[in-house]
Amino acid sequence: MSEQSRRPRKPGKPYRRPQKDPVRMLAFEALRAVDERDAYANLVLPPLLRKAREKGDFDGRDAALATELVYGTLRRQGTYDAVIAACVDRPLREVDPPVLDVLSLGVHQLLGTRIPTHAAVSASVELARVVLGDGRAKFVNAVLRKVAQQDLDGWLEQVAPPYDEDPEDHLAVVHSHPRWVVSALWDSLGGGRAGIEDLLEADNERPEVTLVARPGRSTADELLDVLGDESALPGRWSPYAVRLTEGGEPGAIDAVREGRAGVQDEGSQLVALALANAPLDGPDRAWLDGCAGPGGKAAMLAGLAAERGAVLLASEKQPHRAGLVAKALAGNPGPYQVIAADGTRPPWRPGTFDRVLMDVPCTGLGALRRRPEARWRRRPEDLDGFAPLQRGLLRTALDSVRVGGVVGYATCSPHLAETRAVVDDVLKHYDDGSAELLDARPLLPGVPALGDGPDVQLWPHLHGTDAMYLALIRRTG
Repeated sequence: MSEQSRRPRKPGKPYRRPQKDPVRMLAFEALRAVDERDAYANLVLPPLLRKAREKGDFDGRDAALATELVYGTLRRQGTYDAVIAACVDRPLREVDPPVLDVLSLGVHQLLGTRIPTHAAVSASVELARVVLGDGRAKFVNAVLRKVAQQDLDGWLEQVAPPYDEDPEDHLAVVHSHPRWVVSALWDSLGGGRAGIEDLLEADNERPEVTLVARPGRSTADELLDVLGDESALPGRWSPYAVRLTEGGEPGAIDAVREGRAGVQDEGSQLVALALANAPLDGPDRAWLDGCAGPGGKAAMLAGLAAERGAVLLASEKQPHRAGLVAKALAGNPGPYQVIAADGTRPPWRPGTFDRVLMDVPCTGLGALRRRPEARWRRRPEDLDGFAPLQRGLLRTALDSVRVGGVVGYATCSPHLAETRAVVDDVLKHYDDGSAELLDARPLLPGVPALGDGPDVQLWPHLHGTDAMYLALIRRTG
């Protein structure tokens, strides 16, 4: 027997139990809910954070990091998928979804945050050990070490096709949007490369939280006084808007908890204000919000109507959403009514209302900053599903308004198939001059870059709002 064979065997490295990191565990749990249940992060994350705080696992910095990990990973999913695909030896569809979620979280830490490389890799591998097991943790470790060899710019140069060869695919990879969404947004926006790049970049930025002081129940000045100069700023365009500069928890604000204020994008506020301020021929007594859920615009319209002695009817097809509308309107200073009804088969008589808002169901491509996962769920064929409903609801609105009254057609999508195409198509049936488009631009005073009119398209990169669309139509006969 040789001398070497007689040497005692080196003892193996003792097994170390994986350590749970509450922040990354929560982020992983949120991503799995988004993937498995088609949940939305903005609905899944708050209760998870609240539960973690109640257990004492989280402080404010932990909550901020978990939020960044979830939203950053979802926003950059397309880019990160391209990077991961370049680092694995199989198609991504063959990588188990939980493994892909851990990898994506790790890639975001490496390429999208200031977390040091060693910390990003080790924390991701530790997460993998906890949720996937030691075997697949080794796979995660190997992939992330490859990713760590380049920064984001280096990877984009490698995985994105040159702009000159395929502009839409280049933008899709660099800015993490599906190619068809890039194409649709570019068609609606018009112009050259700079504008579409600015828009796609704005979609990937974390939006400010904006509050609305509900008319007759609170004011922007009241909210600003309570929040202080360091935490809040006035809205850019809406006199009822307050922007939270420090983030924070809106539900902790008394006015929000009491329903006198709410969370509402400034673009949505502008749509409601424009309809409320559109000139009428004749009386101004009865208003309708025909697609009222979840209630933000309805609450604003109800307050404005009350100030003029008018009454709002808020109609919503889904009973549970009608319940949310009722909650948002509770405490309104004037009379109102909330009903659950199908807007395409309305229970009210034609010509009943002086003002009608139809904020129709849509693809939601205008709110990708707030719901980043929506860009990966939507498909071009979804447009065909929404088209008949959107046209039907606009026809109902025009039937429901009296001669001399005004309809607001609104949608949180800039896709031309959901905006101008719907309006133009429906107005063909009123070619006898019984309906006409109004110029909506003067009803958004101070708001720049509103285009040639008469309709209005808001943009995240130009206005700091969701990409809300509004057309105002007057019944003339």
